[in-house]
Amino acid sequence: MSHSSSHRRMRSRMLCALFTALTAVCSQISIPMPWGVPVNLALFAVYLAGAMLGAVWGSVSLLAFLALAAFGVPVLAGFQGGPAAVFGPTGGYVIGYLAAALVVGLLTTRFGRTLPRLVLSMVLGCAACYLFGTLWFMMLMKMDFFAALALCVVPYLPCDVVKIALAALLVRALDRRLPDLRR
Repeated sequence: MSHSSSHRRMRSRMLCALFTALTAVCSQISIPMPWGVPVNLALFAVYLAGAMLGAVWGSVSLLAFLALAAFGVPVLAGFQGGPAAVFGPTGGYVIGYLAAALVVGLLTTRFGRTLPRLVLSMVLGCAACYLFGTLWFMMLMKMDFFAALALCVVPYLPCDVVKIALAALLVRALDRRLPDLRR
């Protein structure tokens, strides 16, 4: 094993841990909603992880976040953690973070990181997260698809537009200022 490959692997692990921590911090920046699914900045961090780390390491960072949450570390919104939080009605959205990071990472690697392509990748990542989370919510709450969408997705779309725009702009700025950070 060369020194260069060892250095790259260590760098990837450190960035993975950084994005796991960023997701935990962004999860705490939240506004509770009466129906139990808070508005928070976690998806902002998820988009960044997918775009900056790529599909593999971005997904690993979210897998680490999910593992911490499942083992009871209070990394979820409202300082929640544990199996009840991860596997409860809104847990599908948290598990959907993994799908979002994977989609963003795959698409930005394949199609590039221009602003329009970043935005499209993040919109599709958000859709993957919402699809997984909404199906999960429907099954656990015995609710039909459109009712679950109206409750768990539609109220959040304006905030998602802002998160996606800010994440895409930040990725572009980081690419210009820190080219070595880019995969």
